[in-house]
Amino acid sequence: MKRKWFWWFLAPPAMVVFLAICGEIVMHLWNWLLPALFGWHAIGFWQALGLLVLCRMLFGGWGHNNGDRSHRVKAGRWECMTPEQREKFRQEMRNRWSRIGAPIGEDTPPA
Repeated sequence: MKRKWFWWFLAPPAMVVFLAICGEIVMHLWNWLLPALFGWHAIGFWQALGLLVLCRMLFGGWGHNNGDRSHRVKAGRWECMTPEQREKFRQEMRNRWSRIGAPIGEDTPPA
């Protein structure tokens, strides 16, 4: 309990240093590869940091990893189903997903 205050002082500077290092790495990789390969312009540190944040938003999410929990819940529900309920669920999924790509308004049953 006595060392808990230590993390309040260490965490913010550590995050700033981590972001600075990541921004520098992105900037140097961009400036090393992309101008030589594609003829694009070199970027600065703040542009690299912005690119890092943009990629994180588009591809990485923000760390809300509920996938593990929801996967366990779904697996638990599947285990509780009777064989008839499982077959009914499979058939509903086949019906729902087999019409993807069909023209809008076409209500023909799947093959």
